[in-house]
Amino acid sequence: MKLIFLYIFLLLFNTISESQQKSSLKKVDSIQKYELNTNITDSSTIANAHYKIGELYRYSVLGNLGDSAYYHYHKAEKIYKKLHNDYKLALTLYGIAVIQKDEKDFTGSEVNSVEAIALLDKLNQSNNVIRYKSFLYNNLGLLFDQLELYNESISYHKKSLDLKGELKGDTKSTIDNSKNNLALSYKNSGQYKLALDYYSQVLRNKNLINERPSFYALVLDNYAHTLYLSKSEDELPELYIKALKICDSLGDSAASYNSIIINQHLAEYYNGHNKKDSALFYAYRAKNISEQYHNDDLLESLLLLSKVEEGNVAVKYLKEYIKLNDSLQKAERTIRNKFARIKYETNQLEQENIKISKERLWLLIISMVVILASFLLYLVISQRNKNKELQFIQKQQETNEEIYNLMLSQNEGIEEARAQEKKRISEELHDGVLGRLFGTRLSLDSLNMNNSAEAIKTRSQYIDRLKTIEEDIRKVSHKLNTDFVSGSGFIDIIKTLVQTQAWAYHLKYKLDHDDAIHWYEVSNKKKIHIYRIIQEALHNIYKHANASKVTISFKLKNNVICLIISDDGSGFDVNKAKSGIGLKNMNSRIKEINGTINITSEKDVGTKVTIEAPIP
Repeated sequence: MKLIFLYIFLLLFNTISESQQKSSLKKVDSIQKYELNTNITDSSTIANAHYKIGELYRYSVLGNLGDSAYYHYHKAEKIYKKLHNDYKLALTLYGIAVIQKDEKDFTGSEVNSVEAIALLDKLNQSNNVIRYKSFLYNNLGLLFDQLELYNESISYHKKSLDLKGELKGDTKSTIDNSKNNLALSYKNSGQYKLALDYYSQVLRNKNLINERPSFYALVLDNYAHTLYLSKSEDELPELYIKALKICDSLGDSAASYNSIIINQHLAEYYNGHNKKDSALFYAYRAKNISEQYHNDDLLESLLLLSKVEEGNVAVKYLKEYIKLNDSLQKAERTIRNKFARIKYETNQLEQENIKISKERLWLLIISMVVILASFLLYLVISQRNKNKELQFIQKQQETNEEIYNLMLSQNEGIEEARAQEKKRISEELHDGVLGRLFGTRLSLDSLNMNNSAEAIKTRSQYIDRLKTIEEDIRKVSHKLNTDFVSGSGFIDIIKTLVQTQAWAYHLKYKLDHDDAIHWYEVSNKKKIHIYRIIQEALHNIYKHANASKVTISFKLKNNVICLIISDDGSGFDVNKAKSGIGLKNMNSRIKEINGTINITSEKDVGTKVTIEAPIP
């Protein structure tokens, strides 16, 4: 948006009329502030802004803005040089050269004009390139005319006129301008015939008075003055008066300025014909108008009055002329010095800006180094804390495993004690009670020698009863020796873990286990890893899943323990999560027990972890 705003303003400049330029100058300050207070970094855009502002100041009718125009032209010049934009650089040098010529810095104007022409000569000779070359030659022609080097002036004006003849499009106005300037040089050099010829060529355009009335009046006055100088006064003073009437009727500042020289020429004419009243009228009229500008035209008006007036009044105007002439010469020197000063101060300012930029760059580098060092220090401290935390967790895990091993050992000791007690009771029943009962039975058998029917019947009943008791005791002994289910304590440990973790993590849980799994056949190492896997899974569910319920089940498939852990959490991307510390620990433990792991997860549905571990 910033660039768009700037471009819009610069385009609008081209449509500003002379009457609008006073108000437009107020916008220059806002443009300058805008440029300085924004972050526009495009060098070409900045250069174009300075160039257009320089143009605005140069074309202003307010006067005394040459230094402002020069300042912005110089800023644009330096940037265009860095960008190697020869075309824009040449246009900028042309603007500078015109200002220097107007302010009588003739040497500077010549140097910049020649440099600009050399730049344009290297470019493709497009219509615009040719147009600006013609402008530059025209500036050199005007410059040398003021230096009274008329041959050089005529040569440059001819070059300008030739180039304008090559231009495409409507070139009538610019060609007429060059013919007028060339004729002026011929007139000033005393070549009146040639001057009259070129003035006549311009005046032949019958539409000129309607199309460019102010310019028509200027050419007409030049033509009339050339006639006066060549002693051909048949059409005078009518031509002067016609030109003056045109200027007076227009009423604009340009026409008013042109009328100064016409009034001077009329005063000169009437003074030459000894018509003092008319000469004084036009001389004073020229002076009054020229006082608005306070330049060479005022100087000429004062000199003219010193010739037209008589006595003390003439002396008075002569003194004013001398005083103003000295003042203007001093001003010219000041102006020439001013251009050098502006150039110097601009360069100094740029050097200061470069210095400030370097200081800011170093400050930025130092700040970045400090920030980077602080970040690295933070990383080191953070990593140390993580390492300490990891060491703590590892120690805790080792402690937990030791505790668990102790629990398993204690559980195995209890189970072994139970088995020993069962064996002892079995042996006692077998060796003690059964032995005594067997002896009793033998005794009863021996009593069978009593052949009484009643005795035989009674003994037979006792013997049958003893056989029954013997058989029952044998069954009990066998059951006591074989009915031990080792490993029932491991499920109790798992249940305690799940209950504790679920309570701590605010989870509902369900634990299912298959009685077909003989945990006594599973090694302690494998049980420890299964325990830790469940613990790690519950921790991950609490930390990442945002679940409310977890289900843990043990099943036996083809002598392989199948552990399934599922939750109703938020789910996750399995591929991205494979590098997590929790899953790395689980994978490491599964590898230790020669098992496998499969994880499935669906967003907003939950996660299912399936682990398979062979019993042997």
